[in-house]
Amino acid sequence: MAKIYPETLKNSTSPFSSPYVMSTRETFTIWMKSLVFHGNGCTVYNSKGEIVFRVDNYQERNSNEVFLMNLSGQVLFSIKKEKLRLLGRWSGYLSGGFKGKPWFQVRRNWKFSRGDVICNVNLGCEKAVGSCYKIQQTDKKSSFRVSNSADQLVAQVKQKQSSRGFGYGDDVLTLEVEPHVDYSFIVALVTICGLIKHRL
Repeated sequence: MAKIYPETLKNSTSPFSSPYVMSTRETFTIWMKSLVFHGNGCTVYNSKGEIVFRVDNYQERNSNEVFLMNLSGQVLFSIKKEKLRLLGRWSGYLSGGFKGKPWFQVRRNWKFSRGDVICNVNLGCEKAVGSCYKIQQTDKKSSFRVSNSADQLVAQVKQKQSSRGFGYGDDVLTLEVEPHVDYSFIVALVTICGLIKHRL
């Protein structure tokens, strides 16, 4: 199967003015599998079962560069692991490419235990926003929460379960995003967590 290469999202604006902000809580299913044959990444479905995002790197697992795209292949975020960073740092750029200042950065916290902060997130390009987020692990598997600087929950990820309480497997997750939160940005953070846990 031929590779489906991403297209650069033209006239990209800040995610806070993007169509990926809703006034109600949104629930997504994340399947930790790529749509591309022999590819590495994940696929994100909305509550209607429609594909809304896909993540691919077309390279080996644990690549230093991955792309978050919409269904048509337009790049929303380019994510890159910075080299020579002992503690681990990932930079997220709007649209395709890695030029200029990153829109956000994620720094890994190596000293964490259950319930502690895995990563700290800073929005580096929007001075007017000045926000800071943190990602906290909530169990020993794949569950974690994202909260803002006021410690308010903005999103959480956990293993997806059926209506009868049976799990679908470690590679199928549920993502719940609170109202007025850019869920494309949250999926970018989930992608980085997948890279940290060597699942992409």
